[in-house]
Amino acid sequence: MGKIVAIVGRPNVGKSTLFNRLTGSRQAIVDDVSGVTRDRHYGKSEWNGKTFTIIDTGGFVPNSADIFEHEIANQVKIAIEESDILVFMVDVSTGITDLDKASANLLRRSKKPVLVVVNKVDNSERQFEAAEFYGLGFEEVFNVSSMSGSGTGELLDRITEFLPDDEEYILEDDNRDYEESDEESEERISRTKNILPKVAVVGRPNVGKSSFVNALLGYQRNIVTEIAGTTRDAIHTEYNAYGHHFVLVDTAGIRKKAKVKEDIEFYSVMRSVRSLEDCDVAILMIDATLGIDSQDMNLVHLAIRNGKGLVILVNKWDLVEKDTKTALEFEKIIKEKLQPFDDVPILFISALEKQRIFKAVELAMKVIENKKRRIPTHKLNDVILPFIEHYPPPAIKGKYVRIKFIMQLPGSNPKFAFFCNLPQYVNESYKRYLENKIRESFDFHGVPIVIYMRKK
Repeated sequence: MGKIVAIVGRPNVGKSTLFNRLTGSRQAIVDDVSGVTRDRHYGKSEWNGKTFTIIDTGGFVPNSADIFEHEIANQVKIAIEESDILVFMVDVSTGITDLDKASANLLRRSKKPVLVVVNKVDNSERQFEAAEFYGLGFEEVFNVSSMSGSGTGELLDRITEFLPDDEEYILEDDNRDYEESDEESEERISRTKNILPKVAVVGRPNVGKSSFVNALLGYQRNIVTEIAGTTRDAIHTEYNAYGHHFVLVDTAGIRKKAKVKEDIEFYSVMRSVRSLEDCDVAILMIDATLGIDSQDMNLVHLAIRNGKGLVILVNKWDLVEKDTKTALEFEKIIKEKLQPFDDVPILFISALEKQRIFKAVELAMKVIENKKRRIPTHKLNDVILPFIEHYPPPAIKGKYVRIKFIMQLPGSNPKFAFFCNLPQYVNESYKRYLENKIRESFDFHGVPIVIYMRKK
């Protein structure tokens, strides 16, 4: 199994900057304010032909009364437990602080290799000052500047010395804690090389996205509080259970642009939007106590524009006073707002009570199947052309449109080309009629369909 390296330290020493440097990405949000990173963030780093998993963690503050600092400390402890090598990051500009000493005590108890990384060492004077950190009691100290990258080569050289030469490393499922046979290892590597489908959980702040993800995974993967905006990064986790295997992405809550005031929230929202654009299926979570609003509709339209599958989960259903008709009436209101694309699965759940959460996974997987569905051309024409003959396009300016042939176009989402003599005269309402007939005849539940009219 591949080695896992965790970057640990007090707040605002540059852990996320180093994480981005080592992974060659900009996955982690970086800001001068302390406490930006909250959840564990996984990435992959490659050096000298060896690949390993690296974890970015939030700033460690022990015994804090602050709800976020308390939860971050728990996340740090989980990262330390599941890692093989610990990168202990400190800041040369402040010297050794009480929080550094507390972090050192925590790492010392882990009995794992600890590499002290002194950040912001960007001149000869600071090289001299960095010697102070040998006082923390660890043998190996590396002077780096995570901003410029200086010194990171020596750090990576030392990390890769812990890695055997004859093992292939992949980004591990962070919940794997068992010994696997050679056959299982080969199967896992082969499976992971294939691109897994991505399911992004999106919605407004505080609708229960992280609670839903944690409930599915069965452990506290992401920090959950009642405070809106708790999740900041887009957190990717491999889900492999009950015959389903995909990447589950928890995202930050998306508010209206006018309400976004801080840079950190702006970057969080940008990452959430990018996750929606990169996924295969978007799970839109709605708060049952608030209903669907214009911001939810913006996310629906973004998913449709990008050709993404869509599942709507109405969370906190356990908090709603209801009778036998409440769900039907709620669903009717949602579908009226979704028009004309209302062929979307809607499920009422409670992430807190774990009601119907696995049914949500089944729906998402079914939508992925529908998204990949390809209809043979002969079958498409045999089924749809009779509907067109029964109700042809309306004549415009005395000219009649005659559709002679239909085919499904290649692509990642369903697109259909209708070949006719006068494509410019086919209006949007007739295209919706054609789409509805396709949906009636074939299962594209939860997937946007694109109709093109082409010159015969």
